[in-house]
Amino acid sequence: MFETARRDGVCRLARPETRWLSTGYAGGDSRADAAFNVTVPEGWPETDLDAYVERRLSAAGFDERGPTLLTGVGQEHARRARFGPVEVVATAGVSNPAELPIDDDPREWGDASDAPDAAAGDDRDDRDDRDDRDDPVGTVNVFVGTTRSLEPGALANLVAVAAEAKAATLLARCGAPGTTTDAVVAACDPAGDPATFSGSATEVGNAARVCVRDAVLASLGSRYDAGPIPRGVDEANYGVVADDRATVAPI
Repeated sequence: MFETARRDGVCRLARPETRWLSTGYAGGDSRADAAFNVTVPEGWPETDLDAYVERRLSAAGFDERGPTLLTGVGQEHARRARFGPVEVVATAGVSNPAELPIDDDPREWGDASDAPDAAAGDDRDDRDDRDDRDDPVGTVNVFVGTTRSLEPGALANLVAVAAEAKAATLLARCGAPGTTTDAVVAACDPAGDPATFSGSATEVGNAARVCVRDAVLASLGSRYDAGPIPRGVDEANYGVVADDRATVAPI
């Protein structure tokens, strides 16, 4: 699916005239010859993301422009997985998990007004601890592409399928379904065989789940080769816990 190149902290995933759908900065639908995963340095101070991305891609010698994701994970930890008509490239770091506690008994779910003030946050919030952490921000970036030509709804659903597989994988390994900065880019070949659906029971959806799982696991294995994977906010440098309660009522 993708022709990849990696240099100067930038990974390029190239395929001519590809349809992309990105959840990252300046994302949405596009058609381009490449997408990019860019590693940002520790203490990264940039606020003009357009200018920063342009400088990084130019410095790495890449002429194409397309959907771009940012991460604190080095591109040497990028891993690709292929199965059937799907390929996934992922980088994974989990120093900033986003936990979502689940109660066993829904009768214990009270009025949201009784919950702690969400604005108070967690004392491990990244806004407070950014200067104290030892490692760059961990992010799970997933690029999932298929040689099929997907209907617009199926391309959007491929994002959901990839996010679901990422969440299941991280829950098993890290105790949280994601980090505070994860993103997904889905891609398809407009000239490929048409596919109307991309759900988990389809060839594309099943292959995407397999590839996301295996690429994320491999990237985690590389990123944390020298130490344990943080399991939840308590073991990570920082993160967030969504422990508030919404008001739930019958319709």
